[in-house]
Amino acid sequence: MSKEKKLWIAFGLIVSVSFAVLGYYGFEIYQKAPPMPDRIVSSDGRVVFEGQDIKDGQNVWQSMGGQEVGSIWGHGAYTAPDWTADWLHREALFILNYWSEDEYSIPYENLGSEQQAGLERRLQIEMRENTYSQANNTITISPIRAKAVEYLNSYYKGLFMENPELDELRNNYAIPKNSIKDETRMRQMTGFFFWASWAAITERPGSDVTYTHNWPPDDLIGNKATGDLLLWTGFSIILLLFGIGMMIFYHARIKEEEQPERPVEDPLMRQTITPSMLAVKKYLWVVSLLILIQVTFGVITAHYGVEGDAFYGFKLADFLPYSISRTWHVQLGILWIATAWLATGLYIAPAVSGKDPKYQTFGVNFLFICLLIIVLGSMAGQWMGVMQKLGLVENFWFGHQGYEYVDLGRFWQIFLFIGLFVWLALMVRPLLPVIRSKTSEKNLLIMFLVSSAAIALFYGAGLMWGRQTNLAIAEYWRWWVVHLWVEGFFEVFATVVSAFLFVRLGLLRTKTATLSVLLATIIFLSGGILGTFHHLYFSGTPTAVMALGATFSALEVVPLVLIGYEVYENYMLSKATQWLKDYKWPIYCLISVAFWNFLGAGIFGFIINPPIALYYMQGLNTTAVHAHTALFGVYGMLGIGLMLFVLRSLYRFKVWNNKLLSFSFWSINIGLLLMVLLSVLPIGLLQTIASVNEGMWYARSAEFMQQPGMDTLRWLRVIGDTIFAIGLVAFVWFVFTMNRNKGIPIEKR
Repeated sequence: MSKEKKLWIAFGLIVSVSFAVLGYYGFEIYQKAPPMPDRIVSSDGRVVFEGQDIKDGQNVWQSMGGQEVGSIWGHGAYTAPDWTADWLHREALFILNYWSEDEYSIPYENLGSEQQAGLERRLQIEMRENTYSQANNTITISPIRAKAVEYLNSYYKGLFMENPELDELRNNYAIPKNSIKDETRMRQMTGFFFWASWAAITERPGSDVTYTHNWPPDDLIGNKATGDLLLWTGFSIILLLFGIGMMIFYHARIKEEEQPERPVEDPLMRQTITPSMLAVKKYLWVVSLLILIQVTFGVITAHYGVEGDAFYGFKLADFLPYSISRTWHVQLGILWIATAWLATGLYIAPAVSGKDPKYQTFGVNFLFICLLIIVLGSMAGQWMGVMQKLGLVENFWFGHQGYEYVDLGRFWQIFLFIGLFVWLALMVRPLLPVIRSKTSEKNLLIMFLVSSAAIALFYGAGLMWGRQTNLAIAEYWRWWVVHLWVEGFFEVFATVVSAFLFVRLGLLRTKTATLSVLLATIIFLSGGILGTFHHLYFSGTPTAVMALGATFSALEVVPLVLIGYEVYENYMLSKATQWLKDYKWPIYCLISVAFWNFLGAGIFGFIINPPIALYYMQGLNTTAVHAHTALFGVYGMLGIGLMLFVLRSLYRFKVWNNKLLSFSFWSINIGLLLMVLLSVLPIGLLQTIASVNEGMWYARSAEFMQQPGMDTLRWLRVIGDTIFAIGLVAFVWFVFTMNRNKGIPIEKR
């Protein structure tokens, strides 16, 4: 049996077994998610919330931005609090003060430590008891908790509507006045906050841990780290070390193959450029525009952390609130990166055969128009949703779904899903004849199509939840999109495309590239598929999810230990022949991808992956460190690199402005590094200390985040952000001048 066939079998086994396990525990999540009751009643017979109010309240929360305004169970934005942690701590203090005034006639904080300890233990017994009745699908709470609900309803009503006493706090949280304009909607959202918080403090039946595995950390309510968190953290570190050892051992055994003879001239110069390949140009121009728009919204979003309702004094939040600027910043980042990759695929597919199938150019142009409609339409719908101009049903379909990274309304999701399959068809049609001819590139092209099909197919996971699906179940499917789509099969696609480009340039043997791609894919997916669970430790899932997530997410880091070797190989390839100097900056982008893969995905990712670390860090700026360095550092730089490869082929006889590209490349990378090291990482680490010492409620509170030192750290971000933004502007300028500036033909230099 050939080595290629063995690797294909291993690939099939890894994928099938991993998805079987992922599906099995998905079924468990459906069965063991925090129950959604028909009603919540107090023990004296009063109805506190109807079940439908809670479901509608979830939709109200989504309509105002959802995870783009604070977070629930640690998932979402970082400027406002985590509403579950905030609710639980405020509820606890209300009850303690009520009891203290009733029994001792003094506030709780003035009691002696022994009296405080007694009330705290009583509070924990009160709040942690599971009073859900499966027989009549009802949650029963005590009268004192019902009083706390009314108190908190009044507080949140003032915060999200227009209580002038909360103006400063509202500004600190970057929440505009009247974010919720209707008192009925406000009451419904309070019901959802209560239910999500109830799940975070209520112990599972037959267990001494809550539905969210005692998250958020808060000693006052008895939410403390469990032994399981420590156990599986230790196991994940041991497995990581074992995996690294095995990877190094395997790599040491690999025999270096003789490199192919370098072509004396650029093979791509002889490549036919078809009409559909030329049509890809406009994709690159739109990507460039989206980069500028995304960076602009990023600057606005970051500034809202300092001046919550304005932009340098201008009351921007009146028509562009934080939740919208952050939504568009995150969404456009994914869309421009995805579009750059889709464009590269559309360029490569017909380049292999050298001709277009019938109607290929029409298909490329049609898909381009569809993508524009999706981008503009979804942005308009999200604005209308957040500004409370849509009903709850209309918002779900056309407005803001409130789930980070998949904020698009359901109509736009379906539209994009169909568009991805149109893209897949445009990829398959020109490649099928080449695959049937059984050339040496057959297996590499099959892997190329497999990764392309996965990108189209797995976006469909975002269609698996409904308008009022239990949040724990919706989170399960959301991470299929975010982790498996963005962090999973995009990685496979990137590996295949990079290898294929080097094969086309004559720098790698086809067989060597195919074996390397298959092996890299197997290693990555071994940890990557089940590693999805590390996002779900505290999202109302069974304990087994944490064990699997901790184990397999550690394996995701293993292949990154050899990243230095990849960097060295790419660097040496860039110097292999004289004509390769024309590909210096595309190859340097691949080197940058390797660097950020190691630092952003590897180091910064593993910092927050172990259960005990994430228990204290989930929802803090440490997550933003990983998000920025992995999403832009890895996928963004790869998108830029792929664009440069395509531009080098399209404008094959032009001399590039290498000074401009050099300035752009180093500005982007240095700016991103400074953004993280000077600002986001220090803030995240200080928040972690506060979370460990005081609790998640304090680490996300205005009291902590608005200290002068924290304000200084936020302002320091301007340094990195400015350098980063200037670098991207320089890159966009380069792209647009390529079409305008005729330059000097290469052969006349």
